[in-house]
Amino acid sequence: MQNNQVQIFDTTLRDGEQVPGCKLDTTQKLVIAERLDLLGVNVIEAGFPVSSPGDFKSVSEIAKIVKNATVCGLTRAVENDIKVAAEALKYAKFPRIHTGIGTSDSHIKYKFNSTREQVIERAVKAVAYSKTFVEDVEFYAEDAGRTDNEFLARVCEEVIKVGATVLNIPDTTGYCLPEEYGAKMKYLRENVKGIENVTLSCHCHNDLGLATANSIAGVINGARQIECTINGIGERAGNTALEEVVMILNQHPYLNLETSINTKLLYDTSMMVREKMGMPVQPNKAIVGANAFAHSSGIHQDGVIKNRETYEIMDPEDVGVTESAIVLTARSGRAALAYRAKKVGYELTKVQLDEAYKAFLNMADQQKEIKDEDIHVIMKKVSNLEKSAIA
Repeated sequence: MQNNQVQIFDTTLRDGEQVPGCKLDTTQKLVIAERLDLLGVNVIEAGFPVSSPGDFKSVSEIAKIVKNATVCGLTRAVENDIKVAAEALKYAKFPRIHTGIGTSDSHIKYKFNSTREQVIERAVKAVAYSKTFVEDVEFYAEDAGRTDNEFLARVCEEVIKVGATVLNIPDTTGYCLPEEYGAKMKYLRENVKGIENVTLSCHCHNDLGLATANSIAGVINGARQIECTINGIGERAGNTALEEVVMILNQHPYLNLETSINTKLLYDTSMMVREKMGMPVQPNKAIVGANAFAHSSGIHQDGVIKNRETYEIMDPEDVGVTESAIVLTARSGRAALAYRAKKVGYELTKVQLDEAYKAFLNMADQQKEIKDEDIHVIMKKVSNLEKSAIA
């Protein structure tokens, strides 16, 4: 793998599906998995096979149809979990077992009633056992964000010795600040023997709204995999949004970090996941929200009409959106009205525009948004106006 290539690990079908009310059946999962493969994700985390017969079946069926991506199954550091995951993944062209255990003092004390040494022992045993089934084994140190770096480095070094190929460093509770998370990656890069032979992975939650920022800080500091979901869907406040990290790397070429994602499929994929999961996306959501490329302020509209780059740092077509939207509201100016009027067939003189704008403001004060059909009503009030032919 090239050192500037960031692997995209999509967990929409595992972490994303843990959201209450977002349960998918096998058929729906297969449709999404095929789209993720087409999108260009490197790893599809298809599920948690031991959790239910349905999840086992879904992972198994996904493993059969995915052509390009690695198919991954999650486990705890439990022998039966690992054995069941291996069985579910047996048809995968590129199988990966994702196993691990909590490493923070909070998890060790309250979740496992254990000790640090016992946790290391369980981690090593889980990775070694996984390695008897597949070559590609990812280890997750759950709650790594709140694990002290020296102990985390010890755990990482021990699992590398028994064959871990990827080290997942999750900010499970979304607690870290970007500089803290980036520093954690840097510390591991500099203090873990054998780290150069494995891939460091970011898995960040969005409890404080920092999942995307933390993931970017992670790859800037040496991680080469980001674990994310379509639309940022996931447990509690969600996961890192795939579309956000991909476009950040695209828009900042000086970082010299690339992904294999076909960005033109982002919006359509977002819409598919919304529909299948019944999980709406807020209109102001970055990249794929309904308002991400919409302009309603007169100042912004005038700038965008003159040159799109005045208020848009991305071409909407790059993410699969047809065009920017000029939304007419009471805050819109003459330029926006003239632009939209021309779109529906009216070429206005300055005098006609002034007259139309007065009628427009009267209507806009009465309703939230002016639609195309409203423009026709407004134009009927303009003197000496003939509707030009629409090609």
